[in-house]
Amino acid sequence: MPNNRSETDSLGLVEVSAEALYGAQTARAIKNFPISGLRANPALIRALAMIKLAAAEANQSLGLITPEQGSAIQQAACEIVDGQHHEHFVVDVFQAGAGVSLHMNANEVIANRAGQILGEPLGTYKRVHPNDHVNYGQSTNDVFPSAMRLSVLLALRELYPVLDDLAGSFHAKAEEFRDVLKAGRTHMQDATPITLGQEFAAYAVAVRKAAENIRAQAQGLMELGLGGSAVGTGLNTHPEYRARAIANLARISGFDLKPAADMRWVMQSNAPMADVSAALRTLALEMIRISNDLRLLSSGPNTGMNEIHLPSLQPGSSIMPGKVNPVLAELTAMVAFQVIGNDTATAYAVQAGQLELNVMMPAMTHNTLQSITILTSTLRELDHRCIRGLTANRDRCAHYAASTIALATALNPYIGYAKAAALVKESVATGKSIVALARENGLLTEEQIAEILDPKNMTEPHAKQP
Repeated sequence: MPNNRSETDSLGLVEVSAEALYGAQTARAIKNFPISGLRANPALIRALAMIKLAAAEANQSLGLITPEQGSAIQQAACEIVDGQHHEHFVVDVFQAGAGVSLHMNANEVIANRAGQILGEPLGTYKRVHPNDHVNYGQSTNDVFPSAMRLSVLLALRELYPVLDDLAGSFHAKAEEFRDVLKAGRTHMQDATPITLGQEFAAYAVAVRKAAENIRAQAQGLMELGLGGSAVGTGLNTHPEYRARAIANLARISGFDLKPAADMRWVMQSNAPMADVSAALRTLALEMIRISNDLRLLSSGPNTGMNEIHLPSLQPGSSIMPGKVNPVLAELTAMVAFQVIGNDTATAYAVQAGQLELNVMMPAMTHNTLQSITILTSTLRELDHRCIRGLTANRDRCAHYAASTIALATALNPYIGYAKAAALVKESVATGKSIVALARENGLLTEEQIAEILDPKNMTEPHAKQP
């Protein structure tokens, strides 16, 4: 076949696309795993290339590969770190256990590109071999879990500023709406007054707390088992390789990476992945809650709460003219549902290890990285295209602040709970406000009404008590 080249692996002859940087084992994986059509996250590809770069530096410095081989491998790996050649990483995210196929995809791409740099035809591997040189002193069992952890750290680096910006936007709205009085609601029923600013301030805190939790859990990803080889014993590695390779990787990636205290533990256990995934789930839960609040607060315009106006982004109906929907709040909830599902899949994968290895790492990697990717994109859009542009319906908020039957709560210290409850029943039955009934029944003087039943005083902790 003129558009193919022939390569041989341990199982025999394989036809490989003539222009492909990958080789025989990757070609087998393409045929073996036509599952989802999804390819590795760019963060995982970059993490694998960083590890191969760090390993080549260590092996060359220890005299385990030649300077020529080391230099070519490092150049090829650097190109991949910079975003080149990613189209040659073609293994489906659902593949053989432990990530062997994707790992060999990386070894073959780097070996072929290194061979090109040295003037060799693709698929020859005479001067740089995928297993003997690119993978020297390594195993899928220590490379893939290290790449998995590093890829999540790389992806989170993109999420953190988005969360910081979103929290900042909620805080800015809290300041903008600090004087907007409205009715609070508990059990979806009238409650004592609050300001719209206080509600948005709480949203800012929720996002910040979720971000802090993710950052804290991500610290566990800094411990790597690189150098553990097949089962965490370091077989076929130089005594100095592990420390050098991880120090190189820390420099290359910019993270405070360190060798795990026990290489067997870090190969057997993926608890840090479960921790990070769970923290992402917590963020998702908070965003579902907040997005639902945004939908409720903007509901209407004539038959809902209509306390805030969200930016109009698109027509909301194919049949109802003029209808506009809270599309980004809806999107946020749907994406968060996916993150919760991803966390469930990750949790099952994390507990599925046996003895010296957990072979379910491709599943937990894909799900965790997808969660980070879709949260990053969604929350950026929610911030820029929704939160920053929303406005308050001050008149509607003021109406609800004055109308809530929970204003009677402020009367408890003056007339007692029972009389206040009777006043509420009368208000509901007659449609008269609590203020009007307090005045009509002579329960308070005008000065007391002005102070005790002022909704603003009820939103501040220094409100006077009798």
